[in-house]
Amino acid sequence: MTFEYASAPESTSVVKIKPEYGLFINGKFLPAKGGKVFSTINPATEAHLSKVAFAAPSDVDKAVAAARTAYSKVWSKMPAAERGKYLFRIARILQERAREFAVLETMDNGKPIRETRDTDIPLAAAHFFYHAGWADKLEHAGVGTAPKPHGVVGQIIPWNFPLLMLSWKIAPALATGNTVVLKPAETTPLTALLFAEVCQQAGLPAGVVNIVTGDGSTGAAIVNHPGIDKIAFTGSTDVGKGIARAIAGSKKSATLELGGKGANIVFEDAPIDETVEGIITGIFFNQGHVCCAGSRLLVQENIHDELMAKLKARISKIRVGDPLDKNTDLGAINSSAQLEKIRELTASGVEEGAEQWSPSCNLPSKGFWFPPTVFTGVTQAHKIAREEIFGPVLSVLTFRTPQEAIEKANNTPFGLSAGIWTDKGSRILWTAKHLKAGVIWANTFNKFDPASPFGGYKESGWGREGGRHGLAAYLKGGH
Repeated sequence: MTFEYASAPESTSVVKIKPEYGLFINGKFLPAKGGKVFSTINPATEAHLSKVAFAAPSDVDKAVAAARTAYSKVWSKMPAAERGKYLFRIARILQERAREFAVLETMDNGKPIRETRDTDIPLAAAHFFYHAGWADKLEHAGVGTAPKPHGVVGQIIPWNFPLLMLSWKIAPALATGNTVVLKPAETTPLTALLFAEVCQQAGLPAGVVNIVTGDGSTGAAIVNHPGIDKIAFTGSTDVGKGIARAIAGSKKSATLELGGKGANIVFEDAPIDETVEGIITGIFFNQGHVCCAGSRLLVQENIHDELMAKLKARISKIRVGDPLDKNTDLGAINSSAQLEKIRELTASGVEEGAEQWSPSCNLPSKGFWFPPTVFTGVTQAHKIAREEIFGPVLSVLTFRTPQEAIEKANNTPFGLSAGIWTDKGSRILWTAKHLKAGVIWANTFNKFDPASPFGGYKESGWGREGGRHGLAAYLKGGH
């Protein structure tokens, strides 16, 4: 028997979107120099949401100057326990305004309300709570006896987890005594601008957090600015390489959290039903817009048919549609440009001989949509097994021996994440030891915690975020 779900739309009345937003510099919202603006839209409906200021290089200058003054005159002189109080305050305000943030994130990003409500916003608040506790305990973080902040940190975040990535960056920066100039992604600026209001509400001293909106050129102005001491970037490997080149020879340090092509390895003794749920979470969470997504499924040959039958039956139950509906599992693709990239890469999978499968689902006529998709008969030579698709597309490969699984899993320029599914603890430990990935999940996937460091090997990045390792990146002499 199949049960149909009645729609359960979340009300948008809790959110008040302004017709236009300025840049947040030195504690105030200001228009961009020259008055240039750009639009942000709802990717599920293509409806216009707001106009946002487009920062010119002179605006970035102003933001960096405000951050420098706040650093030297206020933030670095403040007792660490006092700094911690501001982070606690921000964390509590995020919890109090959680519903407002969840609805706004869903409208601006396209991801389901269930994810923003249950994952993004609670985790964002948790990062501020966690780092608030570290503010006056840095001497016990294993980074030396008198750790010092860098000064002014430039931070550039992606569109897939707008508020969560902001909290991953701003919370440790402030806890360690740095001030911040942050640029949100151009397609998802609204929760960062609402966060600026939270900074005002928390009474955060002016200039400690500055938020400048714009596109890649604004990001480049931050990266190349002589007044920036450290760069923190999350985004594509190509842009990350460009940043590394730009700061080579300068005194700037950097943490780069880049792309991935995570292997999710299923051994023959894995608990099948639990594994199917984990595979779904690994690739369809946030429409597959996840750098650590389990986008390559490696299945032991003798259970391939049974697993695929159960997986396809489960995928057929995924509800695609209105992200504001509390029953929705898979929301909208974030932009037309990203949708085009997903279509191109999936077309290459078909051209190269892999077999494409999607359940029958009615996609809305307006907005940017892509059905949950699985490719079988994939080899390591296929483009879809090598390149990051960043969408709800799973490539399935098979293996016979554990050694072959390791070889295939590590055969990638990336090294961000991996998953292991097996009943044997010894096999988990053996596999984890041989995988070249920064984050390895065992019998689960996409679980995050502020106390746990996150980051990759090879082309997936430099440095770690979260935990003590993440604090070190914001301190001089920290590693």
